[in-house]
Amino acid sequence: MFISEIFGPDLVVVIIAGAILLFGGAAIPKFARNLGQSKTEFEKGMKSVKDVAKIDTSGVSHSAGNDSTD
Repeated sequence: MFISEIFGPDLVVVIIAGAILLFGGAAIPKFARNLGQSKTEFEKGMKSVKDVAKIDTSGVSHSAGNDSTD
């Protein structure tokens, strides 16, 4: 079975209609907005982790072998 056979356009329409009936029309835009904000915060966190990793790796490479305590 292919994913396109399982999740066809008719199933997507049914899911969206069910969500509108279940949560109401006003809740859907709020949910989408919160989902977008969560994605933005996640990307900021990932960028922060990458920046810290760059600092850690650059600090390790420069300080290796510089321990001269004669």
